[in-house]
Amino acid sequence: MPTPRVKMPATAAKGEIFEVKTTIDHDMESGQRKDKDGKPIPRKIINKFTVTYNGKQVFWSEWASAVSANPYCSFFLTATESGTVEMQWHDDDGQVYATSQKITVA
Repeated sequence: MPTPRVKMPATAAKGEIFEVKTTIDHDMESGQRKDKDGKPIPRKIINKFTVTYNGKQVFWSEWASAVSANPYCSFFLTATESGTVEMQWHDDDGQVYATSQKITVA
């Protein structure tokens, strides 16, 4: 199962802009390669990445087969209030891989 990893601060000052760095262990199979027997390997990619901050969507992106394996994504948020930043990676087969991190805003 793909494993998401996130690096972001645990605390921030109100109004501070902070960076969130994410990666997920995923093969991102394009569907164009063949296995050792010459049969096509089915496409299996993460096609959407979404981020919410205290339940409000603050970032999203759509991905395609050109995205590399183990995709990395970095973005910035503004610390408005203490709470939870939740990230979700949506796979072609309908699976959703999620993780969240708490942030304390002082």
